Amino acid sequence: MTKLVIVESPSKTKTIGKYLGDEYEVVFSKGHIRDLATKGKEGLGVDIENDFKPTYTINKDKATLVKDLKAKAKKAEVVYLATDPDREGEAISWHLAEELDLPIDAKNRVEFNEITKDAVLKAFNEPRTIDMGLVHSQETRRILDRIIGFKLSKLLMRKISSKSAGRVQSVALKLIVDREREIQSFVSEEYHTIHALIKKGSKEFEATLNKVDGKKPKLSTQADCDALLSTLDKDFKVSKVTKTERKNEAKPPFVTSTLQQDASRKLNFTSKKTMQVAQGLYEGIDIGTQTVGLITYMRTDSIRLSNTYLHEANEYIVRTYGKEYVGRAKAGKKNDNVQDAHEAIRPTSVERTPESMKPYLTNDQYKIYKLIYDRALASVMAPAKFDATSVTLENKNTLFGVSGSVLKFDGYLKVYNDKEDKEEKLPKLEENEVLPSEKIYNKQHFTEPTPRYTEARLIKEFEEKGIGRPSTYASIIDTLLSRDYCKLEKTAEGGKTKVFIPTEQGILTNDKLQEYFASIINVSYTANMETELDEIAEEKVDYIEALDEFYKAFNPLVLKAYDEMEKLQPEKTGEICPDCGGELVIRKGRFGKFICCMNYPECSYHKPLEEKKVVLLEELCPDCGSPLVERKNRFGQTFIGCSSYPKCRYIKSEKKADVETGINCPNCGKPMVEKTSRYGKKFIACSGYPKCKTILSNKKKNEEE
Repeated sequence: MTKLVIVESPSKTKTIGKYLGDEYEVVFSKGHIRDLATKGKEGLGVDIENDFKPTYTINKDKATLVKDLKAKAKKAEVVYLATDPDREGEAISWHLAEELDLPIDAKNRVEFNEITKDAVLKAFNEPRTIDMGLVHSQETRRILDRIIGFKLSKLLMRKISSKSAGRVQSVALKLIVDREREIQSFVSEEYHTIHALIKKGSKEFEATLNKVDGKKPKLSTQADCDALLSTLDKDFKVSKVTKTERKNEAKPPFVTSTLQQDASRKLNFTSKKTMQVAQGLYEGIDIGTQTVGLITYMRTDSIRLSNTYLHEANEYIVRTYGKEYVGRAKAGKKNDNVQDAHEAIRPTSVERTPESMKPYLTNDQYKIYKLIYDRALASVMAPAKFDATSVTLENKNTLFGVSGSVLKFDGYLKVYNDKEDKEEKLPKLEENEVLPSEKIYNKQHFTEPTPRYTEARLIKEFEEKGIGRPSTYASIIDTLLSRDYCKLEKTAEGGKTKVFIPTEQGILTNDKLQEYFASIINVSYTANMETELDEIAEEKVDYIEALDEFYKAFNPLVLKAYDEMEKLQPEKTGEICPDCGGELVIRKGRFGKFICCMNYPECSYHKPLEEKKVVLLEELCPDCGSPLVERKNRFGQTFIGCSSYPKCRYIKSEKKADVETGINCPNCGKPMVEKTSRYGKKFIACSGYPKCKTILSNKKKNEEE
């Protein structure tokens, strides 16, 4: 008899199998093996009247897999459940235990944060029971999402033809729509700043006006600037020079959300792509001598680092850069939204540098690994030190200011440079010295609205407002795009970066949800629900009571919306259906908008929304007798052809007469003529074509003449 180990991903089986040896058989479940049924009342798979009892069914694509797992489990000496170390992974272990008839109180749950030999073997030496608090939390989330998703989606599909709604996705959509409306209603205001270009010796620097008569200036027009500029002298007096040492601390190691944000900003990766690449790095890479996970688990909200990594990193820093580069681990700020289930995202070994791993990685894997490696190592390095200088200059009743800095010690910047040095490089300045200005001038500006959300900005907003969990961010964004509620597009505002722009359907969906479900679909309610799910995981809150409280608030809103929300009528075209005489309307299908009969499904007449416009002529086709029509070809040129195309391919020749040029062909002596190409361009060619293919440029034609 063997010891059976069940993991989630097929790619983990080979790696973990090598670590454990021949007495273990490692198999996979490919994630969840079952989900809520879609049968029963309203197809919810949840008996609301019986304490929200769920009914689960095996996923259709997992039927054979589950059958095989059951057979293996019966023969095994012991079954270990080694699914991912998070709430979702805990629920998968519970579902497996239920289906394979494993005792729930058995110590067979194995959890590891990194797929390395030491971590895996240690985990198998310390198995535990399934954490039912985590299971109930995940189960509550799934039931909430099913009730809200099914009920709201059916409502919106029936009333306004929207594809879906959800507990978190609808709040995310609200953020995007609210930001768009804020931008559309924004009124830009003009303002000015005043600057002085000051020279000392061969060096110039720019100072900016900070105060007039001890107050911050308000310069709204060019006239305001002209009035102030007219009062200023050419010379400036240095009134104060402050020199300090400034330290820049390294950022903490990555958590899920910050990894997604940095990959979006620096690599232009979508959150979905980032997580897919990181998943591969976590599950295991063949590095020649072994197959090993290169990073720790990538779904985390904690910046904590293990003592093992800290010790290893400090030794590496001393050996590679010197003792002065050793810093300290980041403690992080206490945040109610942080679960701190396991440590930050980091390399599993500091010795496996990005350059040494590059031959074994794809280009995308290398980029993500380098980002994670450098950030984790830099986070425990010494701060960068700068000699900073702040200067105040006087001119009549005004104060100008300028600051500059010089890097004194690079510290963590040696590994991970996340700072842009935009400060002036100042000459040596002394208090009370008088310096001439090259010019004093103003710059015109206009206030700008808050920018649209990029993927990085939107994820940061999710994190700050406690919407969803880092592991769900990618799927939230993917759903909004797939439902056509918003587009991710480049704009003049965003430059190369894509930003979220809501579609008409997205705006309509949001407006209807806010009209009837504002008390549920909002940031604070969603964030509070996430906190409540955490409390269920910690067994501080009863999950049935939490579901009951939610449903009593939610269901009356659904009933009210069904009664009061008006059904959106399809747009009429003003045309009559040729089949049944009904009105033709514009509807939206899976491939976009189209025209169909109002009496569908009784009448199935339909046609494309945008048909190519043709001009019908009185002249008939000489080949088949059908009317000739005027069309445009792929080059945008107009031509006349048969209206029965493609049955009849007649095209009327519109060949223009060649224009004689008065010169003869230098090769055959025949007259050269001016012709027009298929693209409408004129050129000079021999009239003896195709026997003689001489072509002259206009320049050569002039020489011939």
